[in-house]
Amino acid sequence: MTAPVAEPSPAPSSPPASLSGGGSVAGRWTRIVPGSGAGEPEAPALSPTPVREADAPASACEADAPAAPPQPGAPAPAPTLTADGVYAARLAQRGGCWFPERWTLDSAEPYAVPLPVHQPEEPGTRVLPMADGRVLVHRRADGRHLFSLLYPTGPGTGEVPLGGVQCEGAELSLLPPAPRGAYAYALAAGARSTAVWLVAGGAFGPEHLAEIPGRCTGGVWLDRTNRMLALDRELDGRTKTVAVDLERGGEVTPLLQIADDSDDRLLLADADSGLLLIRSDAPGETRLGWGVLGSTRPVRFPECLRMPGHAVTPFAIQPGQVLMPESCAVALRVDDGSDDSAPRLCGWRPADRQVHQLPTPAGWLAGAGRCTRDGVLELPYVTGSVPCGMARVEVPAPAPGAKASAEVKEASGGARAARPVPLQQAPLGGRGAVG
Repeated sequence: MTAPVAEPSPAPSSPPASLSGGGSVAGRWTRIVPGSGAGEPEAPALSPTPVREADAPASACEADAPAAPPQPGAPAPAPTLTADGVYAARLAQRGGCWFPERWTLDSAEPYAVPLPVHQPEEPGTRVLPMADGRVLVHRRADGRHLFSLLYPTGPGTGEVPLGGVQCEGAELSLLPPAPRGAYAYALAAGARSTAVWLVAGGAFGPEHLAEIPGRCTGGVWLDRTNRMLALDRELDGRTKTVAVDLERGGEVTPLLQIADDSDDRLLLADADSGLLLIRSDAPGETRLGWGVLGSTRPVRFPECLRMPGHAVTPFAIQPGQVLMPESCAVALRVDDGSDDSAPRLCGWRPADRQVHQLPTPAGWLAGAGRCTRDGVLELPYVTGSVPCGMARVEVPAPAPGAKASAEVKEASGGARAARPVPLQQAPLGGRGAVG
């Protein structure tokens, strides 16, 4: 069982990538370090700053009041889970106020810890759970992006300001939780190039890691060392997924190119099996498909994943299936686009020719969850009586004798969709060709 964090752990001595210092990058970004006087002149040094609820103004939220359950027709903010599934964090609402909330998930019963500070958060504040139980908070103010780490301390909340970044003509967003959860990263997309920043885990505030030509979105980790990051790069009018090596100064390698004139995006990846979930218009329409990292076989677009009038979004892959990508369970969120219909939960495996509709837990925070090594989905939910819950739903095993190779015949779009995808060009040595 993991107890609530009472003291912040020290930052790692060195980040997992080569860093470039300096106050500005490409003339678009100015790094704001606590105490540097750049944009945040009165910020304290990198030390815990406990904030007691007794010191909060009268307008702050009451700490002992429960977070509001999701209202009908108004989706509640879904939590983000750490890569190991131990913690989650979300922006919750209480009495009209927004505040960060940390969930502890590896205890006998999941529980939530509110982390209010001296004033309510803005609705656009972003939060990210860290592996040590702290919560990274990304606030925006007058073109500045400021980062802090929050942690529970006695009856109040401690805060470690990390500094920030001031941008010009670009937008900055947090990347998904990294496999090595002591670090957090952000993507700053401009008109002509995109910067990758280490915003937590460095020694001196935010650190600029790489500048990539083109406008990049998405963000999928390809390994477990925080080295290889996949980004969907828009360049010359087309979107292709590239692999970015953060240990080699942001070296870019093509990762996903189904056809010369197609838009190809990577949605999910599993480091154990190499399974990739892809969205592409190469078959003639935008379809959901799958491939295997390092394989010479083409991406396949199963007919069962084609649901006209519905948005199908994969959000979790079963880990631990080394060299068995076809057997991985995949969790799907299915939306029909109407405001009065709740998203459906479905499960699928590449070796199976059908999508299984699964029971959707009441109060499920749609799109959030993870899959265990046993193929069981763990889904966070909130109801009027359960402020922090995790439902478990098993994905059915594939039918006996089912083989994913049969899906090759179902790939639509003729020869265009069946062209080999150069996934093996990614600089991820050590994995044998699969599939």
